[in-house]
Amino acid sequence: MRQAADQAEAAGEGETRRRRARAIAAVIGASATFAVAAAMVKTVAERIPTIEIVFFRSIIALVALWPMIARQGGLRTLATRRPFWHVVRVTSGVVGMVTAFYGYAVLPIATVTALGFTMPLFLTALSIPLLREKVGIRRWSAVIVGFGGVLLILRPGGGEIALIPALIVVFGAFCWALAMAAIRRMGELGESNVTIIAWFSVGGAVVAGLAMIPVWVTPDWWDFTLLVLIGVISTGAQLLMTEAYRRAEASIVAPFEYIGILWTGLLGFVIWGERPSLWTLAGVAVLVASGLYILHREVVRRRSQ
Repeated sequence: MRQAADQAEAAGEGETRRRRARAIAAVIGASATFAVAAAMVKTVAERIPTIEIVFFRSIIALVALWPMIARQGGLRTLATRRPFWHVVRVTSGVVGMVTAFYGYAVLPIATVTALGFTMPLFLTALSIPLLREKVGIRRWSAVIVGFGGVLLILRPGGGEIALIPALIVVFGAFCWALAMAAIRRMGELGESNVTIIAWFSVGGAVVAGLAMIPVWVTPDWWDFTLLVLIGVISTGAQLLMTEAYRRAEASIVAPFEYIGILWTGLLGFVIWGERPSLWTLAGVAVLVASGLYILHREVVRRRSQ
């Protein structure tokens, strides 16, 4: 009996390791595909307005996700008692996407990826008023250190990075944090994942579609192909990321998201000859370290509850 129990335990541990390995592979793949999509955005943004790129990204995602939404009732999944939080999620998510795509167009893509790492810092701060969480001195210290990393990247007055576009990207990271906080809050209030996805898919496509009308540029066949590929690849990356977090704990998966800086750095160097300075690399290191520490403290906090 004891031997059988040991074998069962070993088999369970082996399955856990395989599940975690698949999750890590999925998040690494998601980071790589997100980087490819970012490079395509940077390429097409020379000719197509940012909001139009966001529209194509949103409409392709809606088409890809519609079978799942349809199985759950189609537009009936939009029925909700939390319209305020869905509006917050849709508007902040669209603004976050617009600012990120704008950043890819005018800044080195690795820099945009790095500045996106400020999202956990903003989420920690927003968790106090929106999620009613208590943030201790350790997490606050990590937030302060993380924004020190942002200063290293931006170096106001240093002239290396265009300050206004970089601040717009940072504002976009704040909007992504607001969107994540809205998702967390709706989860606490019992809103289903399908309803959250349906609202963002439909709402994002409508908002971007209306906003692009005044600036619409008819794409040629090459730009149209890129726009469709951006939507397809981004949706595939999103599904890979979801699969990663479904298969393994966030504490195991999340650190591998930071590999995205390597993918975007490599693509930026190969395609556009972008070379980050030592100041930028130091700032990225500080941002990553602070983000990982905040994740660690979040795991410790949840285990103690």
